[in-house]
Amino acid sequence: MAEDVVAEIVASVLEVRATAGQQVDVGDTLFLLESMKMEIPVLAEESGTIADIKVKVGDVIQAGDTIAVYE
Repeated sequence: MAEDVVAEIVASVLEVRATAGQQVDVGDTLFLLESMKMEIPVLAEESGTIADIKVKVGDVIQAGDTIAVYE
């Protein structure tokens, strides 16, 4: 069952650390975001395989945007 990873804040994407097809564990850093001059890591909340990455470095994302999808 696919599950979305959703942005919780408006931010810029500083780093994309996950790739499609990658197996991740709870607590792995998937992305590093920047908002209001603070760096915010997006951590995996569940173990699984990343099916798709929806953002790239430099993108500005909005709260509620899907940034990755688990398989």
